[in-house]
Amino acid sequence: MKILIEQYGYDKDRLSAILDPHYFTEMHNGKAKIPYVGYFLSRKIPDTVFILPKVFIIDGKAFGEYEPEKIIDFDNLKQEHKANVFSLSVWIYRAIKLYFQRKDKVSDEAEIMQNVVSHQGPSNETMIDIVLSLLKFDKEHKSLFTYITRLKHSGQNKIHWQKTISKTQALIQNRVPVYLNPHTKQKDINFDEELIVLFYSVLNYLAQEFKFNVPPAFGYDLLKPETIQSMIESGKGMRILRQNRRKYFTDEMVQLWNLLFTFFEQSQYVQSKENDDEQAMLVREFNLVFEDMIDSLIGDNSLQGGLKSQKDGKIIDHIYRDNSLIEDKKQIYFIGDSKYYKDDNDIGPNSIYKQFTYAKNVIQYNIDFFNQNPEAFEQTNLQYRDNTTEGYNITPNFFIRGHLQAQQLNNYSDANLQLEKMNDGKNHKISYHFENRLFDRDTLILQTYNINFLFVLACYVQGAGEHTQEIRKIFRENIKKVLQEQYDFYAMTPREGVDVEEFLKENFQQFLGKVFTPYRMGGPQPYYSLALDKDSNHNDENDLVLALIEPGFYYEKCLLGQDPREVLPTVVQPAKTVTPASLLTTHHIQRYPDQHFLIGCYHSKEQFDWIMGKNDKGTNLYNVRLKKRGSVIRDGALPPTYLAGLDVKFVILYEHNAEINGYRVFHVHHHATMDEERMRKALYPNPQGNYFCYVFDEEIQLSTRINLPEIISDAKSSADYIDGMPIFKTGVELFNSYIK
Repeated sequence: MKILIEQYGYDKDRLSAILDPHYFTEMHNGKAKIPYVGYFLSRKIPDTVFILPKVFIIDGKAFGEYEPEKIIDFDNLKQEHKANVFSLSVWIYRAIKLYFQRKDKVSDEAEIMQNVVSHQGPSNETMIDIVLSLLKFDKEHKSLFTYITRLKHSGQNKIHWQKTISKTQALIQNRVPVYLNPHTKQKDINFDEELIVLFYSVLNYLAQEFKFNVPPAFGYDLLKPETIQSMIESGKGMRILRQNRRKYFTDEMVQLWNLLFTFFEQSQYVQSKENDDEQAMLVREFNLVFEDMIDSLIGDNSLQGGLKSQKDGKIIDHIYRDNSLIEDKKQIYFIGDSKYYKDDNDIGPNSIYKQFTYAKNVIQYNIDFFNQNPEAFEQTNLQYRDNTTEGYNITPNFFIRGHLQAQQLNNYSDANLQLEKMNDGKNHKISYHFENRLFDRDTLILQTYNINFLFVLACYVQGAGEHTQEIRKIFRENIKKVLQEQYDFYAMTPREGVDVEEFLKENFQQFLGKVFTPYRMGGPQPYYSLALDKDSNHNDENDLVLALIEPGFYYEKCLLGQDPREVLPTVVQPAKTVTPASLLTTHHIQRYPDQHFLIGCYHSKEQFDWIMGKNDKGTNLYNVRLKKRGSVIRDGALPPTYLAGLDVKFVILYEHNAEINGYRVFHVHHHATMDEERMRKALYPNPQGNYFCYVFDEEIQLSTRINLPEIISDAKSSADYIDGMPIFKTGVELFNSYIK
């Protein structure tokens, strides 16, 4: 058996003696390298060749101990390494074959399949497949072999006295007859035993070629390897098996017969002079196999258009959903890129820039989804942006690389994740437009990990389901740890009587990118997250932010993932009351000449209480029904384009069908469109169709009184007016015509 390593510079003549030229690439100075990884059965030597990934070059040496040229011959390995090398060679082979099978099922991966070289044989199996099948059969049927062996030997040496006395001559010694050739109970030919002998003889033959330990053979006299080789070359092995095919009746022995027949058939095919094909299972770009290995371990293959396969043609190596870094109630996408071999240039500026581009594309994909259909996006349980603070959630990015330790070449069970320092001396990289704004759209964090290559290899071949959540948790906890080393995190909740939106708006520039609303604890008390960079250059800025927050919020340091209720007090907000006119903000109509005042009515105290948000779903809004496209205007419904074109700054409310003795005025913070379902959730009675809603932030008073009865009277004189429908007037119209 020969051992070669991918991309290592060997002497060209040495490689030419083992492989045909199309399997390697010439370099300068008489050197050549192999771009493949996998299994090859060379007819030149003839011998088996395993080409291992370059990850097994540790500190410039194969397995951290040998010059690669010296272990081309397997026998040059130390005894303690021989079993490990055969084992890992088989793992690599099985991974490549699984990759071939997985990608072969996906039609749009045809281009990738050009990297796979697969020559097998008449049974569609290589010799490695046959070895593994035979070893597996031995492992699973030890009890069967033990039973057959015991049955064969039971009573075999027991003397048959009647035949002995009648057919042999006894010698008399000291008056006692002695029979020198007694008759024993001999069984007929045991065909099961013959098959078992052939089975272990074949295993012994293969062990010489593939260098694995031979399982015990229950004391049978085995055929020599030279005899098995002769049976292959002459075809005798297949002839014997065909002659005895009808002698086996149990399912197990029929299965063993099939395995042995496949072995002789495949061996004869491989060694036939008429056969021009060389057995091979090779992959040209093993990084694609490693990428698939990592993706099967942590990725989510159900994510396709716009996420894994992005609109700009880029394809993300790994992406999956997991809990947000700040709290567990909402989720975020984790984005990864894998590199199976570490070198000085594998994570340079280009790779980092590419990874940040992936993250920005994913953020934009989700923001587009949110803008197009906020309610549907809410059902996804993802959170990327908070409209109250205009902050963005943290989007984690990571690189993951294969890692090996020379002393642990048989460690297939330990994930062994650890942080790896990047080229700039840090184990993470943060990209930003503005410093000290963690919750900014353009602030992105990137970490680098090493992972035990053998662990990933075993998970890929055996199935990784049980480890997926474990690995994802490690990623999440490590990124949280890095963030908490660089930032102080605080939980915030508003003090009694504080209007949060107004408070944040007044200090918007200082809070932007520093405050986010990740907490979904339930109940009326809101919680916010504040992140401040620990760098001493930001001390003055951070002191200012905390001083500004103090009057409006209770705040305490709170670790990522910690429940804010553990550190903050319970706050009961006072019931909403009508502000005395003497304390209301005064606005002068003449300051809003081109802006509009909406004059609307309510029909009952219950409706007014709903408008003022005096129920549990309080929203402080006034709604106008939207007219459907093509329908006539009725019941006060108005076209959406008409309403959207009005710059409404104030809403003036009066009670319908009552003597107009007064009115109340409210400042409009923003407007929004709400459908029946959202209005129903807001406890609006009998919603029908869509509504254009004006959201209030405070009640105000006008500097001068307007003649509201005259405005309504003038509106009723219009043929288009429907009783109770909203009336829109500009500041100029109100001031010039209706001031008392």
